[in-house]
Amino acid sequence: MRPYLNSAIKIEPFRLLLSPILRRSSSSSSSIRTFTFRNFQFPTGTRAPGHLILRRCRCRAMGTSSLEAVVRFQVKDKIELTEIEKKIFDRLLNTLLHFNLQTELRVAGGWVRDKLLGKDCYDIDIAIDNMLGSEFVDKVREYLLSTGEEAQGLCIIPRNPDQSKHLETARMRLFDLWIDFVNLRSEDYSDGSRIPTMKFGTAKEDAFRRDLTINSLFYNINTSSVEDLTGRGIEDLKTGKIVTPLPPKATFLDDPLRVLRAIRFGARFGFILDEELKVAAACDDVTSALAAKVSKERIGTEIDLMISGNQPVKAMTCIADLTLFWVVFGLPPKVEPAVSEGCHKLCIAYLDASWNLIQLIGCSVFTVEQRRLSLYAALFLPFRNITCKDEKGKTAPVVNFIFKDSLKQKSSDSETVMKIHRSLEKFLNLFDLLTSNEDTQPAEVDWGPELIDVPFSSKLRVLAGFLLRDVKDFWRVALLISTMIYPANIDSTEDFLDKQYQLDKRIELFKTVENAITKLGLEKIWDVKPLVNGKEIMSVLQLKSGGPLVREWQQKLLAWQLAHPTGTAEECLDWMKQTHLKRARIHTSS
Repeated sequence: MRPYLNSAIKIEPFRLLLSPILRRSSSSSSSIRTFTFRNFQFPTGTRAPGHLILRRCRCRAMGTSSLEAVVRFQVKDKIELTEIEKKIFDRLLNTLLHFNLQTELRVAGGWVRDKLLGKDCYDIDIAIDNMLGSEFVDKVREYLLSTGEEAQGLCIIPRNPDQSKHLETARMRLFDLWIDFVNLRSEDYSDGSRIPTMKFGTAKEDAFRRDLTINSLFYNINTSSVEDLTGRGIEDLKTGKIVTPLPPKATFLDDPLRVLRAIRFGARFGFILDEELKVAAACDDVTSALAAKVSKERIGTEIDLMISGNQPVKAMTCIADLTLFWVVFGLPPKVEPAVSEGCHKLCIAYLDASWNLIQLIGCSVFTVEQRRLSLYAALFLPFRNITCKDEKGKTAPVVNFIFKDSLKQKSSDSETVMKIHRSLEKFLNLFDLLTSNEDTQPAEVDWGPELIDVPFSSKLRVLAGFLLRDVKDFWRVALLISTMIYPANIDSTEDFLDKQYQLDKRIELFKTVENAITKLGLEKIWDVKPLVNGKEIMSVLQLKSGGPLVREWQQKLLAWQLAHPTGTAEECLDWMKQTHLKRARIHTSS
């Protein structure tokens, strides 16, 4: 594992490597020597957009020295616009000229940050100094109509103070990009109120009320210049620091979701969180506000961005370190069995293992959606056998509660993750069969009555086929997760961590089983159509309508089809007739 370097972290492993250089370069009169390594490689395998600076720091009082590492990120001196961005900004400036408006237009936040870091960004937010966003959008629409162009997708997103959305946002589509328009603002809080009184503010006031200094930068469209009105946004970009413009506790109480945004940006860019910020994020007032004041939808969106991002483990670890895990992934009051005290550590351990397995197996093996849901399946793996009562009083998986209630995410995500969890026991029972060269009796597991008439020599293909038809495209995800609880279920954080994940063995198991399934010809088996349809089954059984008996025979015929991959529809139907006739005779004689 390569060391992950952040500002002011002592780097002892480099001492031997660099000691000859340090001896040659140091002198009795100097206290610091700086060495720059361009394109230092981070654990993600990508190149850092800057320099790793190693400093030999001498303490004169103690007569000792140490090696300190500081990451300096490359930040552009000016913003270079794409052709599309030039066209958009030209339309906006021409609107000002057309109506003789004395208005300053600024691009705010993430677009400025990303452009300065040399990254593409298609999320353009325009801040306006002397009118509402909706008023300016009307002007843009009028101007475009006067030139024969048509404004697209105009809409207004109303303010919602109860969910910490204090500002109306106007939106329109220009050159196939969505553009948001808001006014610059400042806020006043009356005593005892958490909802601010909004008023027009200056660009500086607006910059200081934003979440982070790196998101408080403006690009002034009128002057084509970057404005760093907090005085430290660009420097924090260069040094990789996550800092709030105002005292962090006040910033977080204004909108507690900013805690999660700080964590997400820190993980995404490899930046470090300011110490004062971490203290504020973990304090009771802020955690209580995050639970009560922010909608579950907004929390779920932030978590999904972290899981889908380039450093999900770092983000979730930070959430846990700041004592926010159970605030974000809230459980109902009563669950069965009770959740262990260190359960969140095991959640992150499984997430870490699955993330590393995906990198080592190869990201190309999984689609983006498969990678995303595999990480959720790993994160919630310790909850797979825990249940709660739903709103109707029925027993339901707690994983479903987390997705639907705690994160307000789509039902399909919850259903897929639960289906993966349900498949794990069957995968575990297949492992010995699929990795053995000898015929082995399948372990005791309820596979269903459809296997009763399947010869033993064909049961492996039938078992694996039914399993893959159930999880479909996510069978490799289920296989990946299964390897983490093989050979026996590991529900102890200490047991799992003591084995240090044993990634090499798990990768070997994954590839062995994957190859075995491929050799069985089961790839895309879920797309194979049944040889015999429902009407033909009803004809043999002499039934006028469908029902449980028809569904039972559909499963039996599918088992026959899996056991006889080269079989024809006629052969399958003949087998059904003979089997049905035998059972009828047995039933008559008894």
